[in-house]
Amino acid sequence: MTIIARLFMVLIAYVLACLAASIVLAVGALPPQWDQWATQSVPGAVLWSLIAIGGAVIAAVAVLPAILLIALAEGFAWRSVIFYGAVGGLLALALRYGIDFARDSGAPEHILPHGHEVIAASGIAGGLVYWAFAGRKAGFRK
Repeated sequence: MTIIARLFMVLIAYVLACLAASIVLAVGALPPQWDQWATQSVPGAVLWSLIAIGGAVIAAVAVLPAILLIALAEGFAWRSVIFYGAVGGLLALALRYGIDFARDSGAPEHILPHGHEVIAASGIAGGLVYWAFAGRKAGFRK
């Protein structure tokens, strides 16, 4: 029974981590004049819809590497907040840029001016949220 509860907690923590990563990514992609832009042309429901869709996309793209890392963390009982933050940031960068990190083939600089930083920050936020809900007790019942 405890294994089923642990799997359920890991699943909930993964979903919350993907939503946190999507929130950071959406906020990081906003222009500097976002308060004027948001009040004049974009209602809040559109931003929350963007965050929900972004969370679903992040969850779908990152599911296989995340399963591998979660299984390793549970098996070796890695509970460090630094581990989860660093792995989240590295996983986000690896999924976005692949092995060719030096060549930025992504969005033009005027669309996402700090692309590397925003992607890494979203991964770090996701890793920290995962740690807060499930990573603190990784491998607790060995």
